[in-house]
Amino acid sequence: MSHNHVHITKNNVKANNLVYSILLNLLITISQVVGGIISGSLALISDALHNFSDVLSLVFSLVAHKLSRRKASIEHTFGYKRAEILAAFVNASTLIIVALILIYGAINRFIHPEPIKSTLVIWLAVLGIFANGFSVILLKNDADHNLNMKSAYLHLLTDMMASVAVLVGGLLMKFYGWFWVDSVMTILIAIYLIVVGFDLVIKSTKMLMLFTPEHIDIKEIVREVHKIEGAGKLHHIHVWYLNEEEIHLEAHLDCPEDFTLTQFDEVLNNIEKVLFEKFGINHTTIQPEFKKEDPKEFIVQD
Repeated sequence: MSHNHVHITKNNVKANNLVYSILLNLLITISQVVGGIISGSLALISDALHNFSDVLSLVFSLVAHKLSRRKASIEHTFGYKRAEILAAFVNASTLIIVALILIYGAINRFIHPEPIKSTLVIWLAVLGIFANGFSVILLKNDADHNLNMKSAYLHLLTDMMASVAVLVGGLLMKFYGWFWVDSVMTILIAIYLIVVGFDLVIKSTKMLMLFTPEHIDIKEIVREVHKIEGAGKLHHIHVWYLNEEEIHLEAHLDCPEDFTLTQFDEVLNNIEKVLFEKFGINHTTIQPEFKKEDPKEFIVQD
């Protein structure tokens, strides 16, 4: 079995930005818990709960980021490269769980409304907007090319939006006495959390389940490989994300001739070049065969 590996340029994710965001969210969480208890605002306590989930998710993202940089070993031949995908899945799942808890509490408060000290709610919401906004700016660039960082970024972005909603609700309560707005804002925050969390859960689940990347057409891969001189029938194909930086392909190649290893290496190099340049596949493992009796379908259940 021949195996080729294209050099991968790793994205330089800044772990220090996660540390700063963790500290900021700890400050917000403590402030909002105290303020929510004093003011009686469920939306503020809900926002604090979301902030605390942010702290946990950011810590998890930081740990996963550190683990993903560890070198492979005999015991862990892939290292911990999938740690960040796992972190993204867990973080996205917590977004949905927190949202369901918020909806339950909001409905209960809507049925049994209580007066709220809106001035404190307003000032703490402003604190949340600025602190989370700064954290969002810190993680924005990394979120564009790293699923783990995107999950942390979405936690912070939704929390900033939650603080905006709390601020609007606080102003309406202060000037109009609409205390029911607290529950409505909480439900709106929760619905948004479910929407963004679900999308990320789907993406990370597909990676964890080793599904074929959405942008890759296996039939097109076969057509391109079959154009290469000396390449026979490509079959028994698997394509998957190891992590966001590595797309792996393994397959069998039914060679038309009884090649020498040198001849096969030339064919393999051409295959690798096509796979990388046209499909972004940077890790290729191909098992050469000659007149071997085995299934020749593109996809074969192992």
